[in-house]
Amino acid sequence: MWLTAAMPAGGDETAASPDMDLDRTVALALQANLSARISSQRTRAADAVLKSRRTEFLPTFSAEYNYTRNDEPRFSVIPTLGVVQPEEQYAFVTSVTQPLFTGFALTNQHQLAEMGLDAARLNEALVRRDIVFEAKRVYFLLLKAQKLNVVAEEAVTMLEAQTEVAANYHEVGMTPLNDLLKTKVELANARQDLVAAQNNLEISRADFNLLLRQPIGTSVTPADILDYAPLSRSLAECLETAEKDRVEVAVAGLEIQIREKEVSLAKKDYYPTVQVQGNYYKLGTDWQVDGGEGISDSSFWDVQAQARWDFWQWGKTGYGVAEKKSRLTEARLNRTDLQDKIQREVKQAWLKADEFEKNIVTVQSAIEQAREGFRISEALFKEQMATSTDVLDARTQLSETMTRYYNALYDFQIAAAALDRAMGKPSIDIAEAQ
Repeated sequence: MWLTAAMPAGGDETAASPDMDLDRTVALALQANLSARISSQRTRAADAVLKSRRTEFLPTFSAEYNYTRNDEPRFSVIPTLGVVQPEEQYAFVTSVTQPLFTGFALTNQHQLAEMGLDAARLNEALVRRDIVFEAKRVYFLLLKAQKLNVVAEEAVTMLEAQTEVAANYHEVGMTPLNDLLKTKVELANARQDLVAAQNNLEISRADFNLLLRQPIGTSVTPADILDYAPLSRSLAECLETAEKDRVEVAVAGLEIQIREKEVSLAKKDYYPTVQVQGNYYKLGTDWQVDGGEGISDSSFWDVQAQARWDFWQWGKTGYGVAEKKSRLTEARLNRTDLQDKIQREVKQAWLKADEFEKNIVTVQSAIEQAREGFRISEALFKEQMATSTDVLDARTQLSETMTRYYNALYDFQIAAAALDRAMGKPSIDIAEAQ
């Protein structure tokens, strides 16, 4: 259920029509963010690595062209055989090589590439989820800065009117000089607060423009959001959702699988490698490799099967396996540590959201009371039934109440977005986001 916050009456509605809403802000941030582009390129790179690994299962074809110059023709020890190798010889060789067994290296490397692509896609979704949260945070901070600027402007307007009344009363002897001086001091302080609020608003606008990678001075008018959805999930439900939906947990799981495959890959040297190779040769005494004097057979072919096994490397393979096993244990411990941190993050985000929601409910009822109190104090002052101090105290209470209200309202929106992020929400579909 969505609730609409009660708006304090006054001049806090923006005059300009909004040119940006939250959904559009999120969409533009996803398009403009450099981290999103980088993660997208990493996914493409991982996809290219996977496709490259697939080709290693297929035969490879090669061609070679050689020219050999001997100091003199070489003859066979049997005179009837004639020249064994002529003075100049050209050779053209084409080969095809097919690996048959590599100690499971090719299979493990292919599976590692598949996991690498899955991890890249998850990391891309993780980056986009963080961008969604950052866009919401910057958007609500801008709205809060606008509202606090309006509160500061209202305070200055009220105090200017109060100062004018106090000055008129002092001139006719109805109030002492001290009341007028207090009002002027409060007005000076309010003007300083307004300058600070204006500067904070400009900084928030600059942050918003930087988020969308547009000129820092671009004028933006965000659509206000006054309604909010109360927390509907218990802390236990949020923790359960985070355990299931957090992308980081899935990435950590993939990291463990990758480490397991690396252990298997490190064992490849425990096995021999087997491959078969076919070659076709053409020989000649000129560049056309079409036979010649001293070449009895200008074209021929052969097929070779080769098995190689490095059976003793002074424990090198064993040390490599031991290293990968340690990396695997490290990955498992990292996942456990990550799960603990996620639980703390979710609990902290839930408590913050709950705190700000309660603050909204508490301060909402005080807004009209503070405004009515200021109105009564101001009326009594004009009737000489209240002092200037009473009016100043009522005005200060009203400004503080409105400030607390806007802080609670927009801090709750940010906290709710942080809780969504801590639970692994929203789920970003990469294809749709692109």
